Amino acid sequence: MTSRQALPSDRAEPAVAPPQSGQDVEDGDLTDMLGELRVLLPTAQLLSAFLIAVPFAPGFAALVGAERNVFLATFLLSIASLVLLSAPAVQHRLLRPLTDRTAFKALATRQIVVGAFALALALVSATQVVLSAVLGHMMGNVAAAAIGLLTVGVWWILPRRWRSRGIV
Repeated sequence: MTSRQALPSDRAEPAVAPPQSGQDVEDGDLTDMLGELRVLLPTAQLLSAFLIAVPFAPGFAALVGAERNVFLATFLLSIASLVLLSAPAVQHRLLRPLTDRTAFKALATRQIVVGAFALALALVSATQVVLSAVLGHMMGNVAAAAIGLLTVGVWWILPRRWRSRGIV
C-alpha cells in the first residue's frame, strides 16, 4: 500500500474570522465563562456527592474530633464551591435578558474565583482525610500539602506568570 502525499489543495485553508462587534465579543466572553463552569461544576458535584455518602458508611463513627472537623470543613467547602460555581448559570437564566453584561461578568467572575478557591481547599482537605485514613496522618498531611502546592501553582501562580510575561 502506498501513501499518498498531501497536495496543496488538500490542506485546509486557515479560517479568517470576521470582525466582531463589541456585543459579539461580550457574548463570546460570557459563553467562554459558562463553558469554564462546565469544567469546574462536575468536580464540585462529584466531590460533594461522595462526601454526602461518607457519614452513612460504617467506619464514619470511628472518626475522632480532629478527623471529624476536617471532614466537616471539607464537606462545607465542597458545598460552598458547588453553590458559588453554579450561581452564575442560575443568575444568567433568571436575569435574561442581561441589561449590563459587563457588570454581570464581573460579578460572575468573582463568584467563580471564590468558588474555585473553596473547591481547591475542599480538594486539599479531602486529600488529607482520605490519605490519613489509608496511610496515616503524616502521609495525609504531606499529600495534602503537595496537592495544595500543586493547586496553587497550576491554578493561581502559573496563569499570573503567563500574563505578566505576555504568553497568553
